[in-house]
Amino acid sequence: MLFDSSVRKELARTFGATLVVILTIVLTMFLIRTIGQAASGAIAPRDVVLLLGYVALGHLPTMLALSLFVAVVLALGRMYRDSEMSVWFACGVGLARFVKPVLRTVWPVLLVVALLLLFAWPWGNRNGLELRERYQQRSDLSRVAPGVFQTSSDGRRVFFIERDADDAGAARNVFILNRQEHSEAVTSARSGRLEPDGADHFLVLERGQRNEVDTNSGERTLSSFESYRVLASERAVREAEARPPRAVATVDLIRDPTPRHQGELVWRLGLLLGAANLVLLGIGLAATHPRRASNWNLLFALLAFAVYYNLVNLSQAWVASGRLSMGAALLAIHGTTFALALALLWWREHAAVARWPGRGRAAA
Repeated sequence: MLFDSSVRKELARTFGATLVVILTIVLTMFLIRTIGQAASGAIAPRDVVLLLGYVALGHLPTMLALSLFVAVVLALGRMYRDSEMSVWFACGVGLARFVKPVLRTVWPVLLVVALLLLFAWPWGNRNGLELRERYQQRSDLSRVAPGVFQTSSDGRRVFFIERDADDAGAARNVFILNRQEHSEAVTSARSGRLEPDGADHFLVLERGQRNEVDTNSGERTLSSFESYRVLASERAVREAEARPPRAVATVDLIRDPTPRHQGELVWRLGLLLGAANLVLLGIGLAATHPRRASNWNLLFALLAFAVYYNLVNLSQAWVASGRLSMGAALLAIHGTTFALALALLWWREHAAVARWPGRGRAAA
């Protein structure tokens, strides 16, 4: 009882501190990237915090898995360095005995990882994509800031307006430069308003003039108008089947087992199985000599996590391209890792027996 409680308290305390550090670093990186996207016009500035929440929720399973792995290595490594492991080994407690308290501590976190991967990950991706598409598919008139020249979404028109304070859909002193393949036109008007027409939006200009130049012949045409209609935006509607697999619910992935959907399932299940395998692998990787000045265990652990995570992503690509079946990919990567973790535990266990030969008699 004392052994289990001491190991669980040490692991829980280390996991909490590790998770706070990793969350702080990763969220700071995501915040900088999201602000950069807002500054470049990829997302709406008012959606920065909301989009950051969706991104953080989607990457939370990876952060939890990494925090668990690092916490196991740090907690047991600290016990090695302070000779606590030597005491437990001398009392007849083998390294395999640490598996039970470690799993009893981490199983709620693994359950949270499973729920996040199966439900929160597609939900967050779907909402994040909708935010981006809603902003990208907004009308060109709404893109324009008053007093600022702004290029349209297709790059063929340049707008300059003074927004009407009373009506968000209306503008005054409108200037439009429209470039076509063989012509260039400059249109100016006293006022304009946005009118929807099916899937498209048209800008209706009133009391203005249009100066058009044929770039091939150099011929110029100047005309005045009382009312003029110009296409402001074309809305591209995303079909449901074109939605990326990472934004598809897990149930829908299972119902429609296409290679791309199976690849996404391999990634979601693979990250969950990987989190469990990394916990077992961390017990073996934490071993170190208490008299050794330097400790390379954490560096090896981070390298192992990077390799394993990349293999999970690679298995997703293999399954999505049809090179490997779903079951074969899961068995090849996660079954091999599980066997390596058990082999490492067995090797560390026998090394401890060789160092403390009386451990078996003490346990009896």
